[in-house]
Amino acid sequence: MTTLRTTASRLALGALAALALNGASFAPAAGQTTVASATGAPANARQHLYDARDFGIDPTTVTFSKDIAPILQRSCETCHRPDGGGPMSLITYQEVRRYAARIRERTSIRDRMGAMPPWYVEKDIGIQHYKNDNSLSDQDLALIQAWVDNGAPEGNPADLPAPIEWGDGGWTIRPDIVVRTEPITVESMAPDWWGEIPGVPIPLEQDRYVRAVQIREVNDVPTTGAGNRATVGGKYIVHHMIWNTAVPGTRQGTFWPVHEVGRNPDVFADGAGRLLHAGSHLMSESVHLHSNGRTTTATLEIGFELFPEGYEPLYQGGITSLANGTDIDIRAGQAGQELDAYTVVQRPTKIISFEPHLHAPGERMCLEMTWGFKTETLACVGYDHNWVRTYVFEDMYQPLVPPGTILHIRGYMNNSETNPNVADSRNWQGAGNRSLANMFIDLGERVTMTEEQFVKEVRERVEYHGLTKNDYMIGCPLCLAIVETPGPTPTSTASARQD
Repeated sequence: MTTLRTTASRLALGALAALALNGASFAPAAGQTTVASATGAPANARQHLYDARDFGIDPTTVTFSKDIAPILQRSCETCHRPDGGGPMSLITYQEVRRYAARIRERTSIRDRMGAMPPWYVEKDIGIQHYKNDNSLSDQDLALIQAWVDNGAPEGNPADLPAPIEWGDGGWTIRPDIVVRTEPITVESMAPDWWGEIPGVPIPLEQDRYVRAVQIREVNDVPTTGAGNRATVGGKYIVHHMIWNTAVPGTRQGTFWPVHEVGRNPDVFADGAGRLLHAGSHLMSESVHLHSNGRTTTATLEIGFELFPEGYEPLYQGGITSLANGTDIDIRAGQAGQELDAYTVVQRPTKIISFEPHLHAPGERMCLEMTWGFKTETLACVGYDHNWVRTYVFEDMYQPLVPPGTILHIRGYMNNSETNPNVADSRNWQGAGNRSLANMFIDLGERVTMTEEQFVKEVRERVEYHGLTKNDYMIGCPLCLAIVETPGPTPTSTASARQD
């Protein structure tokens, strides 16, 4: 068992810092003022309120059995069920009724800190097609709000959908292999700690490619509440783990996406599975632990979902490595501060996912691309450091990025008293590995390809969507370059003169 106490000599800079790039700037911007609600969430931040009548629904007819239970099954029960990651089960009417007002509040926040479900993609900008999207539609929100406003009636139990049989042990993916670390204990008032944890052998007898990987922290924090801290990290003690798998005594190994607090699974592109070598051990490279205000013991469970035997990848994958960790300067007592980072794409690239990584002051991040004279926003998402999300683009919507494109991330930071994740907004904040310091990174996945593969992907995208010259495809600036212009080819001026 690994026990964290007060060994400051173990402090070390994590490998995340090596991802940081130079050349960012920031300027103050007007930010939306919010106040903390009774539940600890910013209650008046971008409330999304709807009238059921705008969707042709009589609000007085909305019931739990007919309208609300299907929404909860689709978007909430993954975590809010017995043995799930949520603090309460939300399956039966008796379970849900007592939380009706809180459900209305949290769901209406939608894409900002404190929202439930924790999926923060803004629905009015950028690409809107993602894998494993459990967000709520406008109509879903209208139904929830009408139900609560009318007293949260149960309705006819005969209208309930068939219950879901959760036989997955709490996993979002379907793991073929699961390994567990040794227990880790962090004392209630221990300082942040960086170091390594013992390796774990992986029971695999032949090389296989991985379709998805998921890491879960299983700890003894009570399911009815978090730790004793009102700031970030109340439920977990593992802030992040940088890790790889390697075969002892050889140079065979694979790097994997960074595990972060509250993170959802990583799903790799169909043509870019990650290789897991037979006989590998799971090895940490930098583990960051932080206390949650109560002495907590935890293990990490790592699940690998495999591609079928015989699968071979088409592309080489990796992380976006778009970041700034050198000149973060976040002033005290101010919301709406901005950070920027840029990189130039050198090879034909397909972006698989977008994963903002900020710390407690982080509220929002946008991903933009500039090719030629055109800049477009690929995604804007809210951020809550209690629930780090990776947003995997749906197939045929993943951005196809030509060489020479400038990728740009812009982060929005709130270091004011309206941010419940910030311990003390009177403090200036800079870069650092601690949860109370800051990072500014896009840890999303991307694959590089040959020019031939890139052109093939562009043509398939055009054919799949039936694009014409009257269309516009966000994230594919070259799509319309191969669409033929309808009608006869116009005669050039030079040809006309020769005639």
